[in-house]
Amino acid sequence: MDALLGGGILAAQAISLVIITSGVLQNAVQLIQFSVAARSLSRDKPVESAALLWRRYGNLVPPVAILAPAYNEELTVVESVRTMLALRYPRYEIIVINDGSSDNTLNRLIEAFALEPSVRAHETVLHHAPIRAVYTSRDFPSLVVIDKKNGGKADALNAGISLARAPVFCAIDADTLLEPDALLRAVRPMIEDPARVIAVGGSIRIANGCRFEAGRITEIGLPRNLLALFQTVEYLRAFLVARLAWSKAGALTIISGAFGVFRRGLVIEAGGYRTDLVGEDMELVVRLHHHMQRSGKAYRIAYLPEPLAFTEVPETLRALASQRARWQRGALESYFAHKSMTLNPRYGRVGLLGLLHMLLVYVVGPPLEVCGYILIPLLWLGGFLSLPWFLAFLAVTFAFGVAISVATLLLAERQLRRFPKISQLALLLAVAVLENFGYRQLNTIWRLKGWWQFARKRGEWGTMTRKGFAPSSPDRKSQ
Repeated sequence: MDALLGGGILAAQAISLVIITSGVLQNAVQLIQFSVAARSLSRDKPVESAALLWRRYGNLVPPVAILAPAYNEELTVVESVRTMLALRYPRYEIIVINDGSSDNTLNRLIEAFALEPSVRAHETVLHHAPIRAVYTSRDFPSLVVIDKKNGGKADALNAGISLARAPVFCAIDADTLLEPDALLRAVRPMIEDPARVIAVGGSIRIANGCRFEAGRITEIGLPRNLLALFQTVEYLRAFLVARLAWSKAGALTIISGAFGVFRRGLVIEAGGYRTDLVGEDMELVVRLHHHMQRSGKAYRIAYLPEPLAFTEVPETLRALASQRARWQRGALESYFAHKSMTLNPRYGRVGLLGLLHMLLVYVVGPPLEVCGYILIPLLWLGGFLSLPWFLAFLAVTFAFGVAISVATLLLAERQLRRFPKISQLALLLAVAVLENFGYRQLNTIWRLKGWWQFARKRGEWGTMTRKGFAPSSPDRKSQ
């Protein structure tokens, strides 16, 4: 009996060691990311003045096509297009792709911008669902609207790439609102390093709680919804720390589908967006790495910490759970499509660091973390695990998470001045502590659900309630 009990204790400690070691490794990676991001922000200050940006780069910028796929976005699409029309950029066109919407998205665009049927000569360089009509605006010559059969976001982007005429395209969501100088900031790395920079990702801020008028932000605010507040902290940590650090390491594996700039020719060479995946934004970036590494050409995929775009986030548990499960499926699809790059020296830093990080965080992370939440408390309560082991797990799970979240907020405020009121920063500091006790665990469970959907090759896009960006917009459903 004693031998059986001793064996049980040894097994419990072995399981705990694996779980705690995994947590320590992930926390160590986050600490390194934070250090790299803090050093980068202190050395490379963002250019604050839009006028200075214009003087430096206004005559050097390449023409850009902004591609905005829209599916049932009637509440936000008009305001989003207005922000695009208000951009401070010398040479650009806006291509909105209505991807077979079943609501009034197309009619709202026709009425708001005086659209008329038009003919646009183009070559179908990427496969996509049939185009039903092309519209141009009498009042806004730079605006083009494509009406096509539904094929999904990736399919819509491929259609936009085919019709685009600029050498650079900017892929955004139709519910994304851009800062007036967003495009000018985004192409700056391409101007400063034209031979190497092939794609640029920008920072995304949460629109919930902000006020917008005539396509421009008039007041930076915070959401009143607790879930949206949690996501505010989460977005800061993910964008400001993680993506900036991976960009500096040359191993950035994702550019948000809400805002990213790419060289059109290279994306076409790589095959465009895959239409059979839900994580088309991450998969494209990993495939660009794969394509460039095999070609042997020097290249760089950059990330900018400046806030460039605003997007609305889910405010219900159901919508958020669906979104996070979908993100997890997309990450797994992207990883397993390119898993041969993992730890393969042929693919440089992205193989040795970026794909290894994807393996640990997206493949191994969710099931191991859920096991830790269930097993370690049970093992401790059953007497199979000593108190020091249990306290080590709590420290890894909660204490470090709180420290990183709070430090990220303070870093963002010191370097970027993102919150105009001290009360906003104080509220977010409280949220940064609170998110580690419940919200983080829910996220892990949702990610595990995404793992299960991926394993079963099942899963839906889900629904999200949009409120729109106008101050008086009523609550309505879009899908």
